[in-house]
Amino acid sequence: MLVVLGLLIVIGAVFGGFVLEDGHLAALFQPYELLMIFGGAMGAFVIANDRKAIRLTLQSLPTLFHGSRYTRELYMELMALLFDLLSKVRKEGLMSLEGDVERPAESPIFTKYPLVMADHHVVEFITDYLRLMVSGSMDSFQLENLMDNEIETHHEDGEIPIHAISKLADGMPAFGIVAAVMGVVHTMGSVGLPPSELGNLIAAALVGTFLGILLSYGLVAPLSSLLQRKHQEAAKVFQCVKVTLLASMNGYAPSIAVEFGRKVISATERPSFAELEEHVRQIKAR
Repeated sequence: MLVVLGLLIVIGAVFGGFVLEDGHLAALFQPYELLMIFGGAMGAFVIANDRKAIRLTLQSLPTLFHGSRYTRELYMELMALLFDLLSKVRKEGLMSLEGDVERPAESPIFTKYPLVMADHHVVEFITDYLRLMVSGSMDSFQLENLMDNEIETHHEDGEIPIHAISKLADGMPAFGIVAAVMGVVHTMGSVGLPPSELGNLIAAALVGTFLGILLSYGLVAPLSSLLQRKHQEAAKVFQCVKVTLLASMNGYAPSIAVEFGRKVISATERPSFAELEEHVRQIKAR
């Protein structure tokens, strides 16, 4: 909703100011200019990106219009889940987790946390490294290096649509200039027309530059920035899981290991120690 609100503010401020200056909105309606700008930008986007980049970009666009999934409630569930898993390890040993990590959808521990289960990437990250811990073939340093490599790969994949949209925003003003130049060429080829009609043609040409800049800095570039922010939020979850599991491998008790992970969470979403403790107690009571 904030994306829509921001877009309405941009449109209201720009076009509203134009109207208040006694401008005529009808003069800004230039569909052929829009065709040249959008068509040229989309064509350049297809040229600059492969199938993977285009697919990831199209998949990421709907997420821009949704609120963040990485809320305080999700992090409380994540911390409670990790506490439950590590407590089971503490009491029954690593091998007791074999069934949970192989079939998390059927696990009595995982199924208590629907917000975490809704994100299959996070569930897969947790179960993959718990499986490696169960195997006992890797020490904490090897596991940390492997986690860092996977998080880096996730980061690189997430950057693909961000760069694609950012490059699209960078090119739109140039296509606005192209549309304006084409309009000027059309105007120069019509010098025999009356001055009033020539004025309309020049105005239409200038609208191309205006629309290219407005669409770039008022719509596409802000979407790229928002996508960057969402990508950073997604990466923070994996860092939280990583720190918690490594703390457990280094011999810390589940409550202390979870506290390590809690400290990684951003301050705006981080639950307090008391909130997390109460949340774990309520889940155990259920």
